[in-house]
Amino acid sequence: MNWSPFSIASSNRKIDPTRRRGAFKPDGSPNENDRVEIGPTDLAFNEWEALGLIAPDLARMREYRLQRIVNELRKRDLGGILLFDPLNIRYATDSTNMQLWITHNSARACFVSASGHIILWDFHNCDHLTAHLPLVKELRGGASFFYFETGDRTTEHARHFAQEIESILKEHSGNNRRLALDKIEIVGLRELDRLNIETFDGQEVMELARAIKNEDEINAMRCSLASTEIAMAKMQQASVPGATENDIWAVLHAENIKRGGEWIECRLLSSGPRTNPWFQESGPRVVQNGELLAFDTDLVGPYGICADISRTWMIGDAEPTAEQRRLYRVAYDHIQHNMEILRPGMTFEEVTRAGVRLPEEFRAQRYGVMMHGVGLCDEYPSIRYPEDLEGHGYSGVLEPGMALCVEAYVGAVDGKEGVKLEDQVIITENGFENLTTYPFEEALLK
Repeated sequence: MNWSPFSIASSNRKIDPTRRRGAFKPDGSPNENDRVEIGPTDLAFNEWEALGLIAPDLARMREYRLQRIVNELRKRDLGGILLFDPLNIRYATDSTNMQLWITHNSARACFVSASGHIILWDFHNCDHLTAHLPLVKELRGGASFFYFETGDRTTEHARHFAQEIESILKEHSGNNRRLALDKIEIVGLRELDRLNIETFDGQEVMELARAIKNEDEINAMRCSLASTEIAMAKMQQASVPGATENDIWAVLHAENIKRGGEWIECRLLSSGPRTNPWFQESGPRVVQNGELLAFDTDLVGPYGICADISRTWMIGDAEPTAEQRRLYRVAYDHIQHNMEILRPGMTFEEVTRAGVRLPEEFRAQRYGVMMHGVGLCDEYPSIRYPEDLEGHGYSGVLEPGMALCVEAYVGAVDGKEGVKLEDQVIITENGFENLTTYPFEEALLK
């Protein structure tokens, strides 16, 4: 593998060297070895600089995100939004705390008023984790009312929290008792209902807020993708006969963490006969010469930005079979066509209708979407295949600043192998820009 990410440097995306000197890193964060705030490592900054990439201005990015939320609240005449989903909390505050643990233990919450006032309830003794974030105006505790934490006192704790929310709405939202919620324990919702606080779908608010990225978010995405592609190159070097799937997958985890990345949502990597059907996760299988290996990164990298890229490559030095080349070509042509049609102003249904149809033999095992939004993770929108449009399609329009992952899985029912490919793009004023630079396999495209 001779590909190097350092061959893609662009002169119009260079880090300002003055931001590397003194007390601050290129993204405006403190240049302190002992800082509490997590973030990219020097390895990542050095690689991005060599690639000519711009780090995001974190202060400006945080202000933009807050305004996006405020705008969605005001559109709906909502007094505020109460967030428990750790990714929504991350978007609203840019704060992190045990993100995976918090996904199944609702020990953090965040309130954002329609005027932009942010209150964060954090895990106990964790106020220091948010001290660097001036947009968070108040830090509190006491948002935990799930059984592991509160046992037979869960209703008591939920009632206290609901009363606190009622008081906050009165103070920061006047007489507006219309509250959006993303996720909440059942007992918490019941207590809010008991107080006659009118609740609305907060996931809609947050998904639409998160859908349009500004320049800083796009720069953060470029950086996360660049780090991921460097890790992928190391994965490909490790993809040799005799290695296990887990050996190869572990490289992606390690290289992500080295650069200040955060976690990986899935472990979708498989080889040989395990590439069909899709969604088999990496295991102890030993890869063999001449087999296909396919994976989907689903990686949450630096700045908490998702890098969602799929590639399929050959193990060893064998000549690809005609069938391997056919599968790869179908998948490649599929995502290339579906990228090329993208234009701002297209409805989601128009994208579906303009997309290339998979050959009939591959439709039964098609991927769940033709393309989907991406930001802090897989996000709105989901754009469906024609076969799924009636049952699962929904309305919407492509807008500049939307990031999309265009993907395909190609494998026949009872087929010997399958191919997974995916690129990450941004919708622009005139079309799209492909943010992904990792090469496709020339030997499989012959």
